[in-house]
Amino acid sequence: MDPKYSAQDVARCDLCKTAIAQSYCDFCHVNLCKLCIGEHISDEYDKHKIVPILQRKSTLNYPKCEIHQNEICQYQCKDCNIFVCSHCLASKQHKEHEFLKLEESFSAKKSHILKDREELEEQILPTYEEIAIDLENQITNLDGEYKKLTSEMLKQREEIHREVDNAFDQMELDIGEIKVKHHSILQKHLDEIKQLQSLMQQTLLALNEIEESNEVTSIIHYSSKNEQFIKLPPKVHVSMPKFIPKQRKKEQLCSLIGKLTPLSTTLEERVFTAKKPNTSVRELLDEPEVLNTIKTGYKQLRSVTCLTEEEIWTSGGTADIKCFNTQGVLQKTTKTKSGNVPLDIAVYSDGALLYSDGITRTVYKVKNDQTEEIIRLQGWIPINLCVTSSGDLLVTMHSDDKTQSKVVRYSGSTVKQTIQFDEEGQPLYSGNGKIKYISENRNLDICVADFGARAVVVVNQAGKFRFRYTGHSSSTKNKPFKPYGITTDSQSRILTSDGDNHCIQILDTDGQFLRYIDNCDLGDPWGVCVDSDDSLFVCEFYKGNVKKIGYSK
Repeated sequence: MDPKYSAQDVARCDLCKTAIAQSYCDFCHVNLCKLCIGEHISDEYDKHKIVPILQRKSTLNYPKCEIHQNEICQYQCKDCNIFVCSHCLASKQHKEHEFLKLEESFSAKKSHILKDREELEEQILPTYEEIAIDLENQITNLDGEYKKLTSEMLKQREEIHREVDNAFDQMELDIGEIKVKHHSILQKHLDEIKQLQSLMQQTLLALNEIEESNEVTSIIHYSSKNEQFIKLPPKVHVSMPKFIPKQRKKEQLCSLIGKLTPLSTTLEERVFTAKKPNTSVRELLDEPEVLNTIKTGYKQLRSVTCLTEEEIWTSGGTADIKCFNTQGVLQKTTKTKSGNVPLDIAVYSDGALLYSDGITRTVYKVKNDQTEEIIRLQGWIPINLCVTSSGDLLVTMHSDDKTQSKVVRYSGSTVKQTIQFDEEGQPLYSGNGKIKYISENRNLDICVADFGARAVVVVNQAGKFRFRYTGHSSSTKNKPFKPYGITTDSQSRILTSDGDNHCIQILDTDGQFLRYIDNCDLGDPWGVCVDSDDSLFVCEFYKGNVKKIGYSK
């Protein structure tokens, strides 16, 4: 219902302008009350289309045919990419061309528009709001962060000042000690000189007395001391200590203080992750049980995929791709266009079937019994397929010489992403041409059962390596772990078929082993899939049976 016509905003008749409108002309696009309907259609114009107001714009307004006047185009020619009327269908110009009903295309496009609006309104726009809030918070916190940075620098400044002051204080103490030593040296020599001066004064007095004496004995025994006094004491030279400032450069001082890292800006790739609705927790059953067995008739049953309980698609060692319901009744059979055995199958959400052909290096799409080529490779061979929750297609492939393997994401026929190497440039997947079944987890991780590497390899949506699971040690499983098929359930658990040990291994979203499904008499389990109710479908390769197993509650 159009929000313009809610109970709070009642639509009025466009003719009388007062009465409440109960009807709507879907051709003229006017609101009408009961009394004005007759007036509106009185002009004998045969194109009027009166519908209830709540069904406004439910009648399609088809384009007019440019060739046949007064005819409307209800079809589109896929070959010419133009709108055509019923007369155009029979013309020679469009002989053997393929046509689409505009009503079906309109409905499909309307559904897509509704999905886009909901995704934009409920997922993408809120994500941008979160990004904007994060940036606003960063800007708000900017002053505080830079204040903290300045405080750290001032702390270093105070510490260096304190250390410098301590160094100068110590140097002042050293100068004081040197001064005391200097004074002591000079004082010692001064005392010696004064002692000699005193002795000379005494000698001078004695000489004065002798000079005036007439005593012969004292004069005769006089001995001169001048030679002793003439010999002068050595001159003392004590060099004054000097302060020699250390020459320094500004850069050296800065390095002593510390350094400030430059402003660094990096752009980290954001990966939009649609918010998944909360689902109830499904715990694992103590004893999984076989709910049903579908006999497919294949001698080599490889793949199974399901959209609903009425459409369980299977493929094996023939060109036939068979569709069963959950009771095992064959619904329909599709043959590959080339007659080659399909390597794998998948189903789009609209029911279109996909299959890979290794001989023609092609992925085909089958819809309404019409087969079209959507991907054709050169130098690479498509192997296994997975349709993602966003409608993209993941394809595992190996090179012609079987030395390289990779996962490629397609939107239609356009390559969106290639996953081949880890962050060290090492190959993520073995390059031996072996099967590599693939599944997307509910957390959008990409899970690959790498048979050749005997490992389950998991990367995130951006293709970054998360973990590699190489099996669980068990006394009851005596053969090496070789994963064949792989699928995931509503709890983001990973289920992979361990064909040589005739069981299914269940892992959690981080690759931790949870348990085996080994009580259901599985024979050479291969391809697997899980339906919307978390029922597990398992291909038994040589028996040709699909077993439906309940393993959670």
